[in-house]
Amino acid sequence: MASDSSSSAQIVDALGTLPTGTPVSEVARRLLDLFTSGSVEPGTRLPSERQLAASLAVGRSAVREALAALEILGIVQVRPGSGTFLRGQASELLPQTLRWGLLIGERNTSELLELRSGLEIYVARIAATRADATARDALRSHVREMRDAGDDLAAFTRADLAFHLDIAEAADNRTLHDLLHVVRSLLQVHADRAVHSLPDAEVAAVEHEAVLDALDAGDPDAAASAMAVHMITASDRVTRLLGG
Repeated sequence: MASDSSSSAQIVDALGTLPTGTPVSEVARRLLDLFTSGSVEPGTRLPSERQLAASLAVGRSAVREALAALEILGIVQVRPGSGTFLRGQASELLPQTLRWGLLIGERNTSELLELRSGLEIYVARIAATRADATARDALRSHVREMRDAGDDLAAFTRADLAFHLDIAEAADNRTLHDLLHVVRSLLQVHADRAVHSLPDAEVAAVEHEAVLDALDAGDPDAAASAMAVHMITASDRVTRLLGG
């Protein structure tokens, strides 16, 4: 494996300059293209922000924001005191080409909320026919955790997220799972979880129970309908939080 200095030099040489005024999304896209090309080994320590900025002919703040976005999406890992490192093989970084257009494009929140709703509804429909007893028991446990959270909204949030993650697992479709992960990550850039009051938590718990009841019944239409109701109120909460 090449040394850190030689690897950094190779990365810097491969990047090339960008036009003046290039937006952060294009900086991230240029870095992403290189990182998923297979020419950079997993675990490679990346050049410093200063080196990357000089190579791309952009400001350090643009590089910093681009790397922050790529870190959120799991492409790079920042180790305090050590530097920034590439994660995974190219094939692991790019399981579905569709997701990268979504990641780097500057989508607005309403578009992301619409996409998340559609994906969650479809996942619920599929899960109604594929979730086994073990999966449904796990979902039931998450609903209990929501109910038991009381005024601990952080605990409610953890159970809420776990519920949705386990439905995606139960649907047994890796592409849908990956796309939902991407959309959730991007929405968290705009706003963290949107349940910020006990009344909101109560409504969300009831909605999750309705989804679970439909899954228990093995009813795809009911599961999709229950998730659609939940997505309407969940999306409204995010929009309200962002002042939309």
